[in-house]
Parts: sequence; C-alpha cells; structure tokens
Amino acid sequence: MKIEKILVANRGEIALRAIRTIKEMGKQAIAVYSKADKDALYLQYADASICIGEAPSSKSYLNIPAIISAAEISGCDAIFPGYGFLSENQTFVEICKHHNIKFIGPSVDAMVLMSDKSKAKEVMKKAGVPVIEGSEGALKSISQAKELAKQITYPVIIKASAGGGGRGMRVVDKEEDLEKAFLAAESEALSAFGDGTLYMEKYIKNPRHIEVQVIGDSFGNAIHIGERDCSLQRRHQKLIEESPAIILDEQTRAKLHETAVKATKFLGYENAGTFEFLLDNQKNFYFMEMNTRLQVEHCVSEMVSGLDIIELMIKVAEGEELPKQEEINFKGHSIECRITAEDPVKFIPSPGKITKYIVPGGRNVRMDSHAYQGYVVPPTYDSMIGKLIVHADTREKAIAKMKNSLNELQIEGIKTVKDFHLKMMDNEDFINNNFDTNYLSKH
Repeated sequence: MKIEKILVANRGEIALRAIRTIKEMGKQAIAVYSKADKDALYLQYADASICIGEAPSSKSYLNIPAIISAAEISGCDAIFPGYGFLSENQTFVEICKHHNIKFIGPSVDAMVLMSDKSKAKEVMKKAGVPVIEGSEGALKSISQAKELAKQITYPVIIKASAGGGGRGMRVVDKEEDLEKAFLAAESEALSAFGDGTLYMEKYIKNPRHIEVQVIGDSFGNAIHIGERDCSLQRRHQKLIEESPAIILDEQTRAKLHETAVKATKFLGYENAGTFEFLLDNQKNFYFMEMNTRLQVEHCVSEMVSGLDIIELMIKVAEGEELPKQEEINFKGHSIECRITAEDPVKFIPSPGKITKYIVPGGRNVRMDSHAYQGYVVPPTYDSMIGKLIVHADTREKAIAKMKNSLNELQIEGIKTVKDFHLKMMDNEDFINNNFDTNYLSKH
C-alpha cells in the first residue's frame, strides 16, 4: 500500500517532528489542532490543518469521531498517532481499519497482549523473557495480596494493570502498610485509567531502567535500534535519557538486544515498539512492560544509529521490508534532556507566554520543539515544550556538549527545568554513572 497523505493525530513537538519526516518523504501532512493550539508552530508547516474541538483533550485530541472526520474530509489514507492521546487506544485502531485508514503502528492484537501489564508478563514468560516474580495475573483481593507478599517477601510494588507514568503504583515495605497502599493504588488507577485492576511484583531496589527500541515488519522480520538508559526519573517520569546504556557490559547488552528481538518476533509485532526492563545490581534484567508506540526518547536512538524511526514506521505501514540488523551501525553517545515548562526545583507547571526564545546550534545538536518567541504555553496539556538532544564520540564529550547547549538555550517569560539539567551535567554521580531510578528522590 502506497501512503500519500498522513493525518498527524497529535500536537506539540511530536506533531512537528512527524510533519518534517512526512514531507521529506514526499508525502502530504495534515495537522489537527484544538482551539488552545490555534497558534501552534506545527500548523504552519503542515499542508493543511483542521480544528477538531475545544481545548480539553476529551473534546479534541481524544475525540475519535472528530479525528476520523478530519482524516476523511482531507482525504488521508493513514494516521500517525505519535505518543500519548490515542496512540495505544485499541478502539481507535479498529475504527481506523473500519474506515480504510492505515494506522501507523502495531495491530490491535499486539496492543491487547501488551496493554494489560499483568497479562503481558505471562506472554513474555512464554516468549522466554525474564520477568519479575509476582502475581499470576490480576490481584483479586487485599487478602490475596498479603498472602502473595509473604511468599515473594517485602518490599513489593503494587501496580495498575492499565497503568503508566507512575500512576496507580505503590511500593510497600511491610505488611501493615499493604492495605492502605492497595486501596490508594486502586483509587488512583480508577481515576486515571477507569480501571482499578492491580497486580504485584517483587520490588527491585535501586534498579536501572533500560529499554530497547524495536521495530517489526509484515514479513516476520524484527530489528533493534539499540538500548536507552532512562534511569534519571522524578516520580516515574523520565527527565534525561541516553544511548547507549554504559552500565551494560557487551555480553549483557547482546543478550538484552537478542531477548527484545526474540520477543518482538514471538508477538508477530509490526511497527515500532519499546521493551522496558529493570536492571538489578547483579546486571540481571527483567521485563517490565512494552510500549506499543513511539517513545518520547526515540531521538537518542536515531542519533546513535543514523536512522529516522518515523520514516521506518511509515515504510513498514506501506508494506516495505526492514533493513537487516547487520546494516545498522551504532556510533558514539547521545543524551536527551526533556525541557518542560516547570519550576526547576519544585517541578510545578509554569504555563504562560514565552517572551524570549533562542535555541542552541552546532554540530550534532538537535532541538525538537514547537515553541517560539511569543508562543503561549497552555495550561491544558503536558508541560513538555521540547527536547534537547546531543551526539558526540563519547559520553564525556556528549555531557560537555549538552552543558554548552543548555547554556546557549534561552527561554524567558516562563520557568523551565533548564537549570535542573545544567546541575545534572555537573553532578559527580551522573558524570560517574553512579545513579538509579530512585536517585532524585534520595537527593
């Protein structure tokens, strides 16, 4: 199937990022926007743009009838979902199929297998992927949770089956705290996802968060595009990502890549996805979840591989075969800092008008952002306004390049987390690779 016109069902920096690739491929890009985004930069670069509703996501970027109507009115033959919003919505994928619009992403079957975190673990066990000890499927009661916690021993972690972004998640150190944590996680999961189903795992203390970028095609081929270290997080939200993960020795890295590719083939998975693993201090890795979509941090994988992942996603959707694994060469080190409109100390959102906006430049410096001088950051959506990505021969040089680029970056009128990132580039523990997913909560 040859795709000619693609509707980008997203907003912000990822919408602009996708539009660039679509147009470079000689295809037409159609943008959608809410009334809050009527002055968004990406609208200027699309071939056409269509308003899909009011500011709240539920009335715009999550409004399936409005998005399908926009695709049909503009004559699109495919939809690129980006991340967040409808990117992992199985109903949306089904509706796209019903309207003969190609969804640039995996099949509903793959999404179903991986969307319920507790079921995903069972599937991965069958694929021969190491998983963390825990509940067989969903927890049915608090008493069952207490019994299981005794078996696998404390600390344990309770997680929402439909969860993500750290919501519906509680670490429990002792039995007397379990009931309260169970009820709190259940309530938060219901509120965030409309599903209070929970499961339990043995809690791995001070792990590293390592993920592998994979992509599969319709011929049964699967490749990896390296791994990323996403361990620097605040409340389970990633802040700094890098590739490769220098915590890994070559033997563990090869085994990790091999495991992710094997799991991709086992699923019959088509298009881009990410396997997320926890790495313990003995360098054992365990499957945590699979994201059946493009990740925010895909850029560092692009920088070390020289590939355009969105281009590959579109080509796979058109029925093209992937390149061979041995054709992909990984070079150097890449770091990404997420630039959010937040207070750099308290991480409280800071919407408002940007009065000054100067981005860094130079060799192997990339700023993926939809912001500009005069842009008003709305309070309605995620606070991320851009991603600063650098690439260099070594990690040491990449840190130096990132520090210089952050110093060049000037954003005024709102608060951003730039100063936090600058401090991290000078942080001895970060420089010496001495951190884990709990580092920021401890410091």
